[in-house]
Amino acid sequence: MGIGIKKDDEEADIIADINVTPFIDIMLVLLIIFMMTSSVSLQSGLDINIPTSSTATKGKKKEGVLVSLDVRGNLFVDGVQSSLQNLKANISKALGVIDSKLVVFEGDKSSSLEKTLEIIDIAKSAGAQKFAIAAKEK
Repeated sequence: MGIGIKKDDEEADIIADINVTPFIDIMLVLLIIFMMTSSVSLQSGLDINIPTSSTATKGKKKEGVLVSLDVRGNLFVDGVQSSLQNLKANISKALGVIDSKLVVFEGDKSSSLEKTLEIIDIAKSAGAQKFAIAAKEK
C-alpha cells in the first residue's frame, strides 16, 4: 500500500475555471453608482452655457418639456431641433405626452431676452401653464 494517493483520472483533473462572481459584483456596484450620478442633473445633451443663480431650479426632464436655445439661436424641444415656425406644434405634442403643463426653458447666457419672451409666448399658446428657467447654482 501507498500513502493514500488516488490515481483516478476523474479526480486528478485540475479545475481551471475562472471565478467571475467577484467581477460581476464589482460591475453591478459600478453600474448602480453610474446610474445614480448620471440621473441627478437636468441635461439636454446640448452645449449650452447656462447662467448661474443663487436659487437654481431643480427640475427634471420627466416633469416638463425642456425647450433649449443655444448660442447660435437654434431651438430644441426635448433635445430635438425645432424651427420657430414648428415650435408651437412641437411643444403641444410634447405636453400631450406628459401629465404636467410645465415648460423648462434652458438658454445660453448670450441669448437675447426678446427671443426668450417670444418662446414663452409660443409655449403659452401651445398649452403651457407653468414655466421655469434652468440655471446652475452659484
